[in-house]
Amino acid sequence: MRYARMLMVVLLLAAGISTAADSEPEPVKLIRSTADYVLQQIRKRKPELEKDSSGIYALVQEKILPHFDFRIMSRGALGRYWRRATEAQKQRIAREFQELLVRTYATTLLNYSDQQVEYLPFRGKPDDRRVTVATRVHSQDGPPVPINYRLYRTSDGRWKIYDVVVDGVSLVSNYRSSFAAEVKKGGIEGLISSLARHNRKQRGA
Repeated sequence: MRYARMLMVVLLLAAGISTAADSEPEPVKLIRSTADYVLQQIRKRKPELEKDSSGIYALVQEKILPHFDFRIMSRGALGRYWRRATEAQKQRIAREFQELLVRTYATTLLNYSDQQVEYLPFRGKPDDRRVTVATRVHSQDGPPVPINYRLYRTSDGRWKIYDVVVDGVSLVSNYRSSFAAEVKKGGIEGLISSLARHNRKQRGA
């Protein structure tokens, strides 16, 4: 599975070029505050985290992943095959998918090197249930990379990320071809087994 480059860009977040304002829409505040906190911790604790990776896994698990909806992301990544899965299989896919991203995110964050994020003007309306937060990531070795975060508002008013579009490529769609190939080869159980094997390997089990 070749996702490292996309996830590297997604997670190279830093304090925004502009200063956060109290009037910022809630989806923008969510993304900015999460990025600011996580990267502040990485800067402060990098030697410790490089020595013991369990700390970075815990940081990702606690501060980043609660803002993602892995069931919706898994459904999008599976596409038409989602309807073939039982409820138990759907839960297992979402769980394995989440672990895959936890470990990929954690490894990626340790390679952070002070890239900057520019938060673009927000185009949503106060009563919108689905919005996009648009950003550009600036680095010294290339043009800025556009990153758009797609979020929806839950029934209790929270915002959840259900996709990230990097330079025009959807994270969810990027997984879809690989997931489809695994399903065609070994069915839904084959996909789950493939994800589980990958995760066990990353755990060193």
